Amino acid sequence: MSLHERPDGAAVGEAIPHESAAGHVTGTALYTDDLGVRLQNLLHAWPVQAPHAHARILRLDPAPAMRVPGVVRVLSAADVPGVNDAGVKGDEPLFPETVRYHGHAVGWVLGESEEAARLGAAAVEVEYGPLPSVITVQEAIAAGAFQGARSTLRRGDVAVGFAGAARVFEGEFEIGGQEHFYLETNAALAHVDEAGQVFIQSSTQHPTETQEITAHVLGVPSSHVTVQCLRMGGGFGGKEMQPHGYAAVAALGAVLTGRPVRLRLNRTQDLTMTGKRHPFHAVWKAGFDEDGLFRALQVTLTSDGGWSLDLSEPVMARALCHIDNAYFIPHVEAHGRIAQTNKTSQTAFRGFGGPQGMLVVEDILGRVAPLLGVEAHELRRRNFYQPGEATPYGQPVRHAERLHDLWAGLLERSGFEARRAEVAAFNRAHPHTRRGLAVTPVKFGISFNFTAYNQAGALVHVYKDGSVLINHGGTEMGQGLHTKMLQVAATALGVPLSSVRLAPTRTDKVPNTSATAASSGADLNGGAVKDACDQIRARLAEVAAGTLGVHPDDVRFAGGRVFPLGHPERGMSFPELVHDAYHRRTQLWAAGYFRTPGLHWDRSAMQGEPFKYFSYGASVSEVEVDGFTGAYRVRRADLMHDVGDSLSPLIDLGQVEGGYLQGVGWLTLEELRWDESQGPQRGRLLTQSASTYKLPSFSELPDEFNVALLERATETGVVYGSKAVGEPPLMLAISVREALRDACASFGPAGRSTLLGSPATPEAVYWALDAARQARGEAVAADD
Repeated sequence: MSLHERPDGAAVGEAIPHESAAGHVTGTALYTDDLGVRLQNLLHAWPVQAPHAHARILRLDPAPAMRVPGVVRVLSAADVPGVNDAGVKGDEPLFPETVRYHGHAVGWVLGESEEAARLGAAAVEVEYGPLPSVITVQEAIAAGAFQGARSTLRRGDVAVGFAGAARVFEGEFEIGGQEHFYLETNAALAHVDEAGQVFIQSSTQHPTETQEITAHVLGVPSSHVTVQCLRMGGGFGGKEMQPHGYAAVAALGAVLTGRPVRLRLNRTQDLTMTGKRHPFHAVWKAGFDEDGLFRALQVTLTSDGGWSLDLSEPVMARALCHIDNAYFIPHVEAHGRIAQTNKTSQTAFRGFGGPQGMLVVEDILGRVAPLLGVEAHELRRRNFYQPGEATPYGQPVRHAERLHDLWAGLLERSGFEARRAEVAAFNRAHPHTRRGLAVTPVKFGISFNFTAYNQAGALVHVYKDGSVLINHGGTEMGQGLHTKMLQVAATALGVPLSSVRLAPTRTDKVPNTSATAASSGADLNGGAVKDACDQIRARLAEVAAGTLGVHPDDVRFAGGRVFPLGHPERGMSFPELVHDAYHRRTQLWAAGYFRTPGLHWDRSAMQGEPFKYFSYGASVSEVEVDGFTGAYRVRRADLMHDVGDSLSPLIDLGQVEGGYLQGVGWLTLEELRWDESQGPQRGRLLTQSASTYKLPSFSELPDEFNVALLERATETGVVYGSKAVGEPPLMLAISVREALRDACASFGPAGRSTLLGSPATPEAVYWALDAARQARGEAVAADD
């Protein structure tokens, strides 16, 4: 049976609850910070945070802190036995000599209690020499403050494209960042065992990289460090790189004191010390022919990378690879560069640059549609990829017809045309309250752009009683990966879900893991789990064949029984077969491995096939806007998304719903603000709590919320025909922003381009509708 085929009665495809759902709602599910109470003589770590955006550290005196009762040690650069760096680019000193952002940790205090550590950190005397700082992307562009490699994506010749265009437009666009705001803040717990092994419990999406960074800080081989991730209370990309330094600090403290060390950031620390979604600035020029078809697009993207590179280069690469979204553009020239500012080092966030790239082209289409005299939804449809066409980086857009089918199906299901008439009628009758309706598509590539990361391992044990234990390299952050892996194992072995158990992710069980990111967790780890199960199943089939008197290929595993093809009555139970196999000295465990086939990518040329496939989706959103305040609500949302043959439909529906709502937050509510003044607090994050940073909640849910998964969408070459679901649904929320644009435009005259900020907060919406209202007034005055 091939990788994508699934047997009858398979556990995959069942709509089952999350494997830890009961633990989540009852409070019995344990997280990293819950584990410290089990250790004696536990120490607590607290950061010494700098009050400058950019400054030299002239003097750091820990002596006053050591006089605080309960303080045990102050960690500094002098204590690092290995490499004083917490990143992968050599530009993130764990203990810096120069402060690079407001709140930068310049040292860490270990105390008998959290309170002692906090008071000790406040007592550390640090003398700073303030330096000039760069806070905004515009300041960085003006100063030429860039970091990392610059990338260019090209196809055709934009000069030729513009020369052949009937209409050419130019514009500029700023896209705000986003705070991850996971429920569980960054946390690490480290201790050293009797053999000198450093054991770390970490809330990390990338246990192997946490292991490697900690090992090089300690100056020991990776085999001397074990990292375990029990589960995370949310990650969204924010725990792909950020946890490494915190784990290294806890491990360093444990090695130096011989005592376990707990490090957990409080909410304000997590907000002020960790990276966020990259804000972007775009300057663009777009050409269209007489029919509204794209002829050329020229764009320069500048991301705000913060103080260090982190993952800014691959984030920019993915943004450039998604600048087309669902549209064929014959001539493309897209440049990407990374600004260096004195802010937190921006990092991975659900979509990893893809949303920013897609938003640029969607904003362009939303702006120019009225100028071209074409309805926005029709302009989008006309420019869709057709079967046989390829992206600007050379990858064929396989199953492009699915996007067309999905789009047509959603328009029909949502009653789009009838509702357009209803919205128009409502707007004619209500001069101070307007509604808007919009539909937008999603085409999102699945796989890591960095080809080497597209691999995974798993370890599966079958015990003599027929019970099964699986361990894989992916981490669970609430997205349901562990649930899906249980279903994959049960399906592959033909046993009930109840007989399969999952062990926590740890680096001494499955080594060299890739991050659980890029929406690839189920694809990669599912392939590895299935591979391990297939190995065991093949060995068991040999044993069963001898007992049943058939060829091994004719042995079937289903429902916890093993039987000859077509004769379930002649079979035996799975535990009985395992018992017999053990006594015949058959290996009952296996290490599985999976690498995504068919990928190749030239990072310098920005050409190749970096993605295994594309996930498709579309959404229709309807909003209502108050003309006096700019306040709005989402009246209805209709989503349709392509997850292939779902491994776990209940999990996938939840991911689509949650991704959409998080996207609504990014695009309409969540506004990061830093102090841009020249005062003493310059560079300080102003939105450093839930009271100043507006998160989406139940009140932001659409009044009517319809979500459907695309049917008959098997994806070959992927475990049991499924597709990724983690990141792509976030971009479905772009339709909300476009619906707000539609509502704002209705306050003004027809044929006018409506500019809308991002995030489209009530304030931004008010300025957009007020500009439209003024334009209407000017048009009326001109007619008079």
